Amino acid sequence: MNLISKDFIRNIAPQLDLLNTLGGGIAQASMRIDKREKGVVVRVAAPSVSPDNFHVVLNNNVLTVFAEYRHSPEDKLAAPLFTRTLNLPATLDYSRIDAVFEGQELQIRIPYRDAATEPREINIKQR
Repeated sequence: MNLISKDFIRNIAPQLDLLNTLGGGIAQASMRIDKREKGVVVRVAAPSVSPDNFHVVLNNNVLTVFAEYRHSPEDKLAAPLFTRTLNLPATLDYSRIDAVFEGQELQIRIPYRDAATEPREINIKQR
């Protein structure tokens, strides 16, 4: 005697997964910032989060990295999984930022600005 049908289990499983996630079932996302010779690499690891669920938004000098859960891609309602916000220094070149999902980690690479574009004081000569 089956008390619960297979269709019911198939339909309820994603909702249970979402509730488990909202209740802390997902491992905590971790963020690490590595300074390199040519720039900065922001590394975000969030186990069990699909690469399609990550989003990276740059607004002026504020970088926001977040992930959301949608039962299906067409769903208008999304549950937030995590959000991290960073204020970026002016020494970085925002126009050349890129993001790559490699292994189980999102890597956001931001190169330093060219030294020629940095402001500098000009010496005044007297004649």
